[in-house]
Amino acid sequence: MSKPVLLITRKLPEAIEVRAARDFDARLNPNDDPWFRSGAEIAKRATEAQAAGVLCAAGDPMNAETIKALPASVKAIATFSVGYDHIDVPAATARGIVVTNTPEVLSFATAETAMTLMLMAARRAGEGERMVRAGKWEGWAPTQLMGVTLEKKKLGILGMGRIGRELADMARGFKMEIHYRDVNKLPPELEKGAIYHDSDDKFLATIDVISMHVPGGDATRKWLNAERLAKMKKGSLVVNSGRGGSVDDEALIAALASGHIRAAGLDVYDGEPVVNPGYFKLESVALLPHLGSATIETRAAMGQRALENLDAALRLGTKPPHAVN
Repeated sequence: MSKPVLLITRKLPEAIEVRAARDFDARLNPNDDPWFRSGAEIAKRATEAQAAGVLCAAGDPMNAETIKALPASVKAIATFSVGYDHIDVPAATARGIVVTNTPEVLSFATAETAMTLMLMAARRAGEGERMVRAGKWEGWAPTQLMGVTLEKKKLGILGMGRIGRELADMARGFKMEIHYRDVNKLPPELEKGAIYHDSDDKFLATIDVISMHVPGGDATRKWLNAERLAKMKKGSLVVNSGRGGSVDDEALIAALASGHIRAAGLDVYDGEPVVNPGYFKLESVALLPHLGSATIETRAAMGQRALENLDAALRLGTKPPHAVN
């Protein structure tokens, strides 16, 4: 019996590619060639291979146009990510294509990245690192690069899902007071004493730091805009390791330039890999290249989860454990 053809759009960890090649007729992208940025090219390669499945990644343009162009042979799309806003799920559903993601395995690693950004913003770590590398550091000084401590600050978590709750646990170790804004109030065993806010205004006016963990899409598009930034305390910190599109870049750049927002830490960007050039002019922003889940352990677990989903859909004929449609 022939193996199902699987088109893989990105270079994946070695062990994941080995398993894919064992269980599927895997069409790899060993050099991570950028054809994955074109939906038309993805559809063309899937058609040429008569692929049964496509294993894509965050940012791949799996929009309605791409899905419409996929061959009838495609029965499953697995994304190497938790987020799936880059996939037009209704379009896939209409064609009978199952869509899967990789939840749960990357929550801690992404929360670590948010905590890293929070510390970098609070303690001006990016500025200090650049100073040392540039050979401009002349020794310790009493007023050099003074930041702020996180101890006893009020952390506001926008989106108290798995990642937000992991971050809350970490922040408690820094003696931070946890506040959160979400659609619904969590049960006490998940809140662990965190304070729920049912309005944006009260939430923003209360907190010293905001860390954003909301899904992408129209509902959260440019959520952190000029109006909401203005409602935050002067000297607040902004951290985003969720979705780049949830921040209005021009509004945040203006708030940083004016000093109303003390500093920011960003791991995701609207339209990435393009980054708004206004950020490059500001010393008060720490910029990371979408490192959220980038640990050896996490990426391996994500790959295994993606292949488990594809095994179910294409080899076993069962419902994938992490189907989103």
